[in-house]
Formats: sequence, C-alpha cells, structure tokens
Amino acid sequence: MGQDNLEKHRRYMTSSYIFMFLALFTIISAFVAYWLARKVAQVDNAEVWIHAQALWVMRNVLIFLILAAFAALWFIPLIFYYWDSFLWVKACTVAGVVFGAIAWLFLLNSWLQGFSKYMKKKAVF
Repeated sequence: MGQDNLEKHRRYMTSSYIFMFLALFTIISAFVAYWLARKVAQVDNAEVWIHAQALWVMRNVLIFLILAAFAALWFIPLIFYYWDSFLWVKACTVAGVVFGAIAWLFLLNSWLQGFSKYMKKKAVF
C-alpha cells in the first residue's frame, strides 16, 4: 500500500515537472503543474523529499504567474493604436519584454534546480 502511494506521488511529481517545463511555452501548463503538485502537497503520508518537491513546484509556479502578470501589464498601452507613435509606449513595450524574459528565465532556472534534485530524490529547499 505504501509503495503504491509513493509511485503515485512520483507520477504526479513527474507530470508536474513536465507541465512546469511546458509552462515555458504556454501559461495554461503552469496551472496544471500547480494542480498536480498540490495533490501531492496535501497528502499527509508523503515522503519528506517528495513533499518538499511539491511545495517547490507550487511556490515557483505562483511566483512565475505573478511575474508574468506583471510583465503583461506593460503591454496594455499597445491596445490603443493611436498611442503607438509615442516614445513612452515603446519604452513600456521594451520593459514588458524585459520583465517577460525575467519571468521566463526564473521558471527555467527553478525547473532546472528542482528537476535535478528530483532525479537525485532529494529535497530541493
């Protein structure tokens, strides 16, 4: 019984890391990664290292979503076509690209750190 739960938790975490990687390309995958990691984090009898992995994925996906939302705010002036000729709109666009790159690199870095520790079966924190 305990071994079956460990295998189920490992499958959830493996799927969570796959969706966390896919979140680099589409933000919908971030929600799926969060949901799968949340299923492992809510279990009381999970091993410590896999519980820490689930919390790591949840934490970093939330931070990524907040960073991505902040980056998206900088693109709002582009909606108004007649503002496109102003220099401050181009500056907001450049700032949005920079913050978007920061969010993307943050998620890539946290995925690499977490997945390397996951393959070693160690806690990531």
